[in-house]
Formats: sequence, structure tokens, C-alpha cells
Amino acid sequence: MRILLVDDEPALRELLRATFEGAHVQVEEAASALEAEARIKRRRPDVVVLDLRMPGMSGAELCARLKGAERTKRIPIVLLTGADDEEARRAKRSGAEALVRKPFSPLDLLAIVEELAGKTDGTPVRAKRRSGNADEELLLYARDLRHLLELERGQRSLLQDSYLETVTALATALESKDTRTHQHSHRVERYAAELLATIDKKTLEEDPAIRYGFLLHDVGKIGIPDGILHKPGPLTRAERRRMQTHTVLGEQMLGGVAFLQGEGLRIVRSHHERWDGKGYPDGVAGADIPLGARVFAVADTLDAMTSDRPYRRALRWTAARDEIVAQAGKQFDPDVVDAFRERETDLRDVQRELAAA
Repeated sequence: MRILLVDDEPALRELLRATFEGAHVQVEEAASALEAEARIKRRRPDVVVLDLRMPGMSGAELCARLKGAERTKRIPIVLLTGADDEEARRAKRSGAEALVRKPFSPLDLLAIVEELAGKTDGTPVRAKRRSGNADEELLLYARDLRHLLELERGQRSLLQDSYLETVTALATALESKDTRTHQHSHRVERYAAELLATIDKKTLEEDPAIRYGFLLHDVGKIGIPDGILHKPGPLTRAERRRMQTHTVLGEQMLGGVAFLQGEGLRIVRSHHERWDGKGYPDGVAGADIPLGARVFAVADTLDAMTSDRPYRRALRWTAARDEIVAQAGKQFDPDVVDAFRERETDLRDVQRELAAA
């Protein structure tokens, strides 16, 4: 048996393909009514499974056209719909042999398709469960569920990749405003990810917002005047207070972004807090500082000390290392400093890799 599946939703086509092919049914797909007409012209299917609502020509219109043509009027058609009752009745008048409402069981749809493929008199059929033993049905349902999960994972991965690309582009645009920090966001994101993976790899893997927070930690600097950002010498007390507002500004700017909620947003707000409570904006101390922010503080300081700035040349790596170790229990979480010492060689490799790139 060969069916033509017509639906503009790729995920639904994939799910139904998994069900039908598991029952040894050959499946062809079309994403639109026009594509479906072209496929039918090339090769006549045994059954057409057709979504009612599609862009352009609707499923009901395509059904009426197929039923009005001598060559295709005997092809059984199943219409899939989630529409209201009146629209469903109009769709049924288009001549379809069966109307199946969403959500539906793929197995029930398979039962209808198999029955239609065996009928020649055009009599409408009622939805009924496909015959077969319980083990067979259980296996088909399990395959459907597994396939849905695979699709969901794949779509989530694509979405997260898109988020990361967008966040990276925004971080790069921000660095064009603050010319002193070229590639700073990319370096500290790599450093911080290495450190956090050493302390708690599971947290980093389960919460993509953490990486976004690392990259966008300084987004609030968009609201800081260029005269302060680009000042070559030390800031005045007033300028320093203004600069320190960038953490809260960043949190406010990103507060409505769904994929940054949680730890990512906390990193943006708290990445200048200190272990001893002398940081800003909230003056919190110790474990009250979010873990991502504690990790980022070390990464941020490491990059600041080993990068050229308008008012000084970059320090040697060993000098930066000694300062970070000396600040354990003062500026930095001692556990994060321990992770830094454990991964120092890897962090140095990251610096060399990005410098070469």
C-alpha cells in the first residue's frame, strides 16, 4: 500500500511516517497542495491523507479538485482537522471518505487508511482501532513516542543553537561599542565554562542560559556613556558609580527574554559581587552569590589581567595566577580558585587558541 501524506507541519509528517512505515506502508510526503498535485500526477497513491488547514490552497479545496477530476476521483481521501464543527462539516462535503480530528492516535489513523485502501465503493468509514494483538499495538505506540521524543530533542537543539548564535552576535556588537574589550566576552565564556564544568558539569549541561549569561554579562554597558567606557585613565567616584549600574541595567534589559531566565540573568546582575561581600550591586557574600556569578568573577578577572588595556599592558599569566590564588576567600570563592588551579593548563590553552584565531 502506498499513501500520500500532505501536511505543512514537518513534525507531524515525521511522526506519521514512523507509524505507517512500521506497518509496512510506503509513504510519500508533500508540504503543500500544489506539491501534492504534482506527486499525484506522477504516480497515483492508494490513499491520500490530507491536512485541512494549509497555506495557500486548503485541504478541502484540494480534496474537491481531486474528487472533481475523472482520473483522481476514486482515490480515497482522509482529511485531518482540528477545526470547528462547521468547518469540519464543510470539509466533509468536499467529498473525503473520512474526517479525523486532531489530536488523534496514529494507530487509529492507520486503521482507517488500511480500510479505505481495501474499499472500492466509496462508502464513508468510521474510525476504529486497528486490529492486531496487544503486543503489536504496544510496539507501535512505543515507536511513535520514541520518534516524538527524538523530534523534540532535535528541535530543542536547533532552537538552542539559534539562541546561542543570536547571543554571540549581540555580544560581538557590544564589543564594538567598548573597543577595549575586543573578544573579551568570548574568552571569558570559555574560561567560565571550563571552571564551571570542573565544579559541577551537570549544571552547565542542563541550563543553557548559563552560557548566555556568560556572553551577555556586560550588555548593560549599552546604557553607559562612551566618555566613561573609553576613558583611558582611572574613573572618578561618580563615574565609577555610574559604571557599576551596568549590572542592574543589563538585568533590566534582559528580564523579558525567556531563554535567559534563572541562572543566566543572575550572572548578568551578580558577576561583580565578591566572596567577602564588598562587591556590587547588592553586597552579598559567600554562597549567597549565585554559583555562575562566582565562577564568572574568576574568569573575568583572569581575562582582564591578561589582556591589554589603554592604561596598562597585559600582565604575565603567572602574575594573574598568583593574584587570583591570593584572593581566594577574599574576592573569590575558594572552591572556584581550586578549580582554576586544577584547570590552569587548559585555561592557558584556551587563551592561546583564541589568540591564534
